[in-house]
Amino acid sequence: MSAPAVHSLWTTMAADPLGTIPSPHIEYGQISPVLIVAGVAMVGVLFEAFVPRRARYHAQVILAVLGLAAAFAAVVALASDGYGSASKAHIAAEGAVAVDGPALFLQGTILLTAVVAVFTFAERRLDPAAGAHRVDSFAAEAAAVPGSDAEKAATRAGFTTTEVFPLVMFAVAGMLVFPAANDLLTLFVALEVFSLPLYLLCAVARRKRLMSQEAAVKYFLLGSFSSAFLLFGIALLYGYAGSVTYAQIADVVDGTVRSVDPALAGTMGNDALLLIGGALLLMGLLFKVGAVPFHMWTPDVYQGAPTPVTGFMAAATKVAAFGALLRLLYVVLPGLTWDWRPVMWGVAIITMVGGAIVAITQTDIKRLLAYSSVAHAGFILSGVIAASPDGISSVLFYLVAYSFVTVGAFAVVTLVRDAGGEATHLSKWAGLGRRSPLVAAVFAIFLLAFAGIPLTSGFSGKFAVFKAAAGGGAVPLVVVGVAASAIAAFFYIRVIVLMFFSEPRPDGPTVAVPSPLTMVTIAVSVAVVLVFGLAPQYFLDLASQAGTFAR
Repeated sequence: MSAPAVHSLWTTMAADPLGTIPSPHIEYGQISPVLIVAGVAMVGVLFEAFVPRRARYHAQVILAVLGLAAAFAAVVALASDGYGSASKAHIAAEGAVAVDGPALFLQGTILLTAVVAVFTFAERRLDPAAGAHRVDSFAAEAAAVPGSDAEKAATRAGFTTTEVFPLVMFAVAGMLVFPAANDLLTLFVALEVFSLPLYLLCAVARRKRLMSQEAAVKYFLLGSFSSAFLLFGIALLYGYAGSVTYAQIADVVDGTVRSVDPALAGTMGNDALLLIGGALLLMGLLFKVGAVPFHMWTPDVYQGAPTPVTGFMAAATKVAAFGALLRLLYVVLPGLTWDWRPVMWGVAIITMVGGAIVAITQTDIKRLLAYSSVAHAGFILSGVIAASPDGISSVLFYLVAYSFVTVGAFAVVTLVRDAGGEATHLSKWAGLGRRSPLVAAVFAIFLLAFAGIPLTSGFSGKFAVFKAAAGGGAVPLVVVGVAASAIAAFFYIRVIVLMFFSEPRPDGPTVAVPSPLTMVTIAVSVAVVLVFGLAPQYFLDLASQAGTFAR
């Protein structure tokens, strides 16, 4: 190439340097809740590196609580600015994230749940102190082999695994994005961001470490299969629609998009790709929800994980997963309602009935609550199947009510202890009402809420989802749901009878006196149960106002 030609090329490029590449437009204020939590998680990692060991616990707890409170304040500010209404709800961050009523409502629920869950993570008065050091529910040194000299030395030294707090914050950050994701790649990234910390958190129990690590391995392996199904479904839907954006996929499903990407001309509009891809995507989300037949990880993981982690995971993961499921079915696949509703009918029925029946046979309180969560997933699916605005609002209300009851119930489980730690076998709860009437009464309130007894949040939530399902033409499903609720009530009442009408065993467990942190968690959960049961209308209206998706 001659010198004049080179000179001409350089002057042409200099006149318009990269002018055709647009800079991304990110609405940082509208995604500030996620940014705050992610920033706090990264600061927490730095705390682990630079803050002295003796000061890490208090620094991490304060940082986590303040970060979650700040993120919740940001959610409230966005909602008060009108972003939860249909007029201002829109898609932000270059189409990756939706800022609308359901997203803000679910993000607020996740943040409040995480705050009370962090209090249980920070509890240090339940186990005997290691010398002058108080210990929590987590391994003294998570990297040490169970039973090794290194673990024994770390336990004697009173070490604590304060890394759990930044891990919780990373999980919360992913959960905030998951129900707000507006394209399939963002959905998958958010899924991995909150799943990977949970796999680690399940493995760090101070007591019964082998069971804890077994639970983590099971959760990781089955979660990996779930992620693979989800990712394969994303690939097939991309092949079908030529896009991973929710709105464009919905337009192709409805037939309103006629332009065909030449690179995908052979596959776009192929219904086989749509149906198979949609089914795989649903499988991935139903795994996180804990619906039958994708629930097999639930009892083992709930039983083996540290109880504070179980409470957090059982509540917050279900909220995030149902939020993502609602957005997928109501925004991406409304044109396939007649295709996915019969499938979801079957899933909801076997989930409600299967969870309730199998729970009757359980002898461990954590496994019983695990199968209870499976049955509740079926009840919530009844609202999803309604395919109406009432269905959306009823699911939102149910998720708030369920999340606080769950965290409170597992917080009570941490208090009943014997020489081996938590006494989770049901036989050891006999006579608890005579030994510790207050703790037994509080747990009975939570069990009545799970059963859906009137004047509790559980009744209000079930009434809302069943009413929405009946309004959507799913009356037989409601009948099955009521029957499953009656079956479930049996094992809840059985535990109450065991606590109050059985003689306490001489070698029975004791009830530990918790710190104010766990007391606050339990008190807040009881307050939510009673307020949502006695005066639910305000919160039902709030959920109804937040029931409009941005498309």
